[in-house]
Amino acid sequence: MALNYIIAVTDRDKHERMAQLYSQAGLQPILTNLAYGTARSEHLALYGLDSTEKAIVSTVANDEDTAGLVRAAKLKLFIDIPGNGVMMAIPIKSVAGGKALTYLGAGKDIGGKPEMDFKHELIIAILNEGHSDMVMTAAREAGATGGTVLHAKGTGSRETGKFLSVSIADEKDMVYIVAKSGEKAAIMRSINEKAGPGSRAGAICFSLPISTVVGLRESE
Repeated sequence: MALNYIIAVTDRDKHERMAQLYSQAGLQPILTNLAYGTARSEHLALYGLDSTEKAIVSTVANDEDTAGLVRAAKLKLFIDIPGNGVMMAIPIKSVAGGKALTYLGAGKDIGGKPEMDFKHELIIAILNEGHSDMVMTAAREAGATGGTVLHAKGTGSRETGKFLSVSIADEKDMVYIVAKSGEKAAIMRSINEKAGPGSRAGAICFSLPISTVVGLRESE
């Protein structure tokens, strides 16, 4: 049974209830990051979202616990209804050390390799602080409907200076965008060309496969 990294993006006032679902399933560790959504005003009006303040609640779970957690989030937080958040599972390929594997797997038997044929992927862009709008504009022009922004800080050595205008140790933003696999390349290419290294945003982006996702507002 493989391990997954579970990410739930929810309104900030619901993150404690989401974390409680994780805890009730016996999952550890549970991490919460404050963030904000990037949906445009017309999207907010259309889907009845009163605030863009978000929280990202994450944990690690095996396939069985992942399925149970998704079911619980649907029943108790209606996560599968657009506007109530997004929950996704990202397969974990490897874990360093047997003790870490036992801890993350909650003592259960873990083994096997994850499937590698996915319909959705998580695009992660790391960029200079304050330029998430530039990144999201580029992403939307290629078909992205929205994203979630987290604040972060680089920890590289000051001696490394800058790489193509990206300062390693400065304040950073991170943008999470869930995209269909067929649309991922175009979105990443647009970000790279219009907000990538050499621009004010200096965005560097990569993608991770998503094995399970609920709550997306699919394009017609």
